[in-house]
Amino acid sequence: MQQLTPHECRVLGVLIEKAMTTPAQYPLSLNAVTTGSNQKNNRDPVLTLTEENVEDALDSLRQKGFVRQVMLTGSRVEKFRHITKEALEIDTNGMVILAEMLLRGPQTVGELRGRASRMHSLSSTDTVEQALRFLMEREPPLVRELPPAPGSRAKRYAQLLCPNLHPLDHVAGGSGASGHESSPKQSTSGALESRVSDLEKEVRELRALVELLADRTGLQRASSTSETQSSG
Repeated sequence: MQQLTPHECRVLGVLIEKAMTTPAQYPLSLNAVTTGSNQKNNRDPVLTLTEENVEDALDSLRQKGFVRQVMLTGSRVEKFRHITKEALEIDTNGMVILAEMLLRGPQTVGELRGRASRMHSLSSTDTVEQALRFLMEREPPLVRELPPAPGSRAKRYAQLLCPNLHPLDHVAGGSGASGHESSPKQSTSGALESRVSDLEKEVRELRALVELLADRTGLQRASSTSETQSSG
């Protein structure tokens, strides 16, 4: 299995995500991939990639067999589509779970189900666990199991396409920087802060989604009103 760079991971995650969530706008142009790579919601960390960064990542992903360049009829702009399922020989469940890890890092079964379901319906935690087992038992494996974060009982899972893409335990890493071992109280506090941060991020994402739906509904109503007036 070929290892991916951090930029390649972000670009591949974006292509998978957009193919599932906005199929009408897929395949994506270079500009669209860049915009998706730098968007603030559903991304951790938030990046600022240039079109040159993204173009280099797309070219490398194409050479590694993850991406194809296409030219649609009537379009003057080259576009890009992923072929992740063929490249890794995985199903849709495994693909969206991997994409979620590429975009946001190690997560629990519950987090993966809740977040990846925006791309493809994952009917239960058993469905996610079954997909994770398949990804872990592959040779070479595509996912590894991690111990629970401090203050939590839930195991976490991380992708192996780029093992160093995200810190595996940002709470422990933070305490290690000071040279002191964290106490259980400090670890619990850090875990709570992390959970609050995740919840705040999800609220922002939901608010953005509601605003997007409201905008689309408003446009549809305006169009309907215009048509009614024209027919009158």
